[in-house]
Amino acid sequence: MAKTLAETLMFPAVLFLGLLTCFPWAFHAPQPHHTKVVVAREDLERKVDVALQRLDPGGFDVSGVTDAQQARKAVLDRDAVAGYAAEGGRTVLYIAQANGASLEQNLAKDFTQLAARDHQQLTVTDVARAASKDQNGTTIVYLCVAWSVPGYILATTLLRAVTFNRRKKVATIAGVSALFSCVGFVAGVCLEYVPNDPEALFVAFLLTAAVATFSAGVAPFTKQFFPLVGMGLFIVLSVPTSGVAPIPLLPTFFQDLHTVMPLGNAVDALKGIMYFEGAGVLRPVLVLCAWIMAGLALLGLDARRHRHKVLRSEVEGTQDEEVPEPPVEDPSVEAPTPTAIPIHRHHFGDLLPMLEGTVCDDMQHPIHHAAVTVIDARGQQLVRTVTDDHGRYAVTGLPEEVINVVVSSAGRISTVHQKALQIGSSVRGDFILHMRSDAMAPHLLARD
Repeated sequence: MAKTLAETLMFPAVLFLGLLTCFPWAFHAPQPHHTKVVVAREDLERKVDVALQRLDPGGFDVSGVTDAQQARKAVLDRDAVAGYAAEGGRTVLYIAQANGASLEQNLAKDFTQLAARDHQQLTVTDVARAASKDQNGTTIVYLCVAWSVPGYILATTLLRAVTFNRRKKVATIAGVSALFSCVGFVAGVCLEYVPNDPEALFVAFLLTAAVATFSAGVAPFTKQFFPLVGMGLFIVLSVPTSGVAPIPLLPTFFQDLHTVMPLGNAVDALKGIMYFEGAGVLRPVLVLCAWIMAGLALLGLDARRHRHKVLRSEVEGTQDEEVPEPPVEDPSVEAPTPTAIPIHRHHFGDLLPMLEGTVCDDMQHPIHHAAVTVIDARGQQLVRTVTDDHGRYAVTGLPEEVINVVVSSAGRISTVHQKALQIGSSVRGDFILHMRSDAMAPHLLARD
């Protein structure tokens, strides 16, 4: 009972601890951490740096540019989140609302104090305003969450699509990613949450495809830990690094993690497209592509692993050859995923069979209530069922490997066949059970 309880509680406990640790740590007290700013006139760089370190130690990384125009350009080119210029008795702070209203407020507060020390009044100039109904500059983040999390859910639902091979699953991911990107973008534009820039569709497609493809690729290797890995990557770690709180206001750990997570990189790319004339888009797009390639590589590696299992099994024994009946394992070790399913006309949402067939006698008459047992290559029982009145059976949720199918019925010789299962195809296993000689004897005596 303790083992079952531990296995049951492991996932919610780890998820609870992850959320409890990451979310409060990232969001409880947003303040600048190594925020990049530029200062017009390099002779003021040292003075501003010292003053900012007094106001907020470790909060800013200051560099110098030649003039106010260069300071403004640095913000538009995304080389810095703020540009400060003090010329002719006038101080100006160049910032971008698109980077987040809370970042804008933090910068304005610190630089207002800085200007006040020189008895000057600060003028704040916004060089990249967010959409009219995005006052906080965070709507892109919420759109990206809508494109990201369903990608992970799509991968989990595709695990049930046993009649889809890997190519069909990748094609489905591509089609769904295209559909979601179009619907989400049109909704955002119509609601005036984001500017009407069709180039954003490509990034939205990459985000959904990256999450779904990597999730589908990692699932066969993580097995029962797949939900923990998926939610850990794409919720627990992704949301704090996405930009809900502007990245420069996050602790250094989350700033570093932001550079590799798909959600945060998609937000960066979309902001570059929509508000900064394409500045800083290439790197996040390459990161999203890297996630897709990693997922495809894992899918290919899993396919290669499956081929090796089949070849090894074919070397050790001949497929479909009748072999002695293996011992029946204790039903308590039966895996929870393999499932016997009823034979009827398929309805929407029903499980589809991976293995199906009929059991007949010598005269091709169906044998009902014949026992069908599926055993893996290690001799462990996966699932056990019986044939219906028409001698039919069906099983799904089986592993992608070579399995043994054992069929037995009272008074008949038990038979075993080997079957190589592969995701995306349904394998037939039809059996003919012959009468035992000792079962035939009374019948022959009666005739005599």
